Amino acid sequence: MRDFFETVRHRHSVRRYRDDASVSREGLHAILETACAAPSAGDLQAYHIYVISESERRDALARASRNQDFVREAPVCLVFCADGRRSAEKFGERGAQLYAIQDATIAATYAQLAVVAAGMASTWVGEFDSEALAGLLALPAHYTPVAMLSIGYAAELPEPTPRRRLNELVTYD
Repeated sequence: MRDFFETVRHRHSVRRYRDDASVSREGLHAILETACAAPSAGDLQAYHIYVISESERRDALARASRNQDFVREAPVCLVFCADGRRSAEKFGERGAQLYAIQDATIAATYAQLAVVAAGMASTWVGEFDSEALAGLLALPAHYTPVAMLSIGYAAELPEPTPRRRLNELVTYD
């Protein structure tokens, strides 16, 4: 297990996955448990996670994500959906429109870091046709797809991308 700061530094978006290594049930379970440990507004966990591992379904996800082939090539894809209705019950419209989306993205972020800690790689996918995804997964009307994570063992090690300097991103009072 890596320490947290090392895990964050080693997270890269990987778009080529090994085809000779699958994600174990134990590894996937640990990733999902970590995602579900993420903080959420009112501790409601106003999200739902779909685990897609079957080849034909990953093909359909790739098509729904504007033909990003790595989605089909990764052995597992997680789809994070905000559950606006669950959050609205406690927080009204702001819960439905904001808090549920925040809950889903925080869970996805925890999952993405857990993937790295488990020695695997992922790519966050935000480019997709929401209606196609909703149809493919038969999503309830109150679920909004927010992000997908392709997961597997890296067949490449991308070069680190430049990051903006801290003083460009942070203002102190």
